[in-house]
Amino acid sequence: MYDRILAVMSNRQVILLVEDNDDDALLTEMAFREANVSNPVIRVRDGVEALDYLFGRDKHAARDTADTPAVVLLDLNLPRIGGLDVLAALRADDRSKYLPVVILTSSSAEDDRLAAYRRYTNSYVQKPVDYDEFVDTARQLGRYWTELNLRSPD
Repeated sequence: MYDRILAVMSNRQVILLVEDNDDDALLTEMAFREANVSNPVIRVRDGVEALDYLFGRDKHAARDTADTPAVVLLDLNLPRIGGLDVLAALRADDRSKYLPVVILTSSSAEDDRLAAYRRYTNSYVQKPVDYDEFVDTARQLGRYWTELNLRSPD
């Protein structure tokens, strides 16, 4: 019974993918499908659109902002506003300070990792280059953030 309730709840929450690279976004979405992650994936292409989506602004003004994503998968190198600045804006706002954010990036730079954790990312994951490894990573991310993680009650 609990597993059924959990599955219904997780299917309603979207995964917000903040990724400017079309190939990486397609690969991520394919990997989630192959990993049987059934949550809908909403993709935005830059940091401004990510904040607009999450805070219900501009073309996302009609969106119910109480319906928060299960997790935000956030690339670091984004146009208009970079991933670290998006993360800082999310943590500075009471509506999103506890929203799960995973940095999903190709960067293995220690400075990037440190900067992300200083801005309170929940996790930092380097995108695997190998497709099978990427699918396995997606499976683990999807299962953890949509099924196993118990979100903050705030």
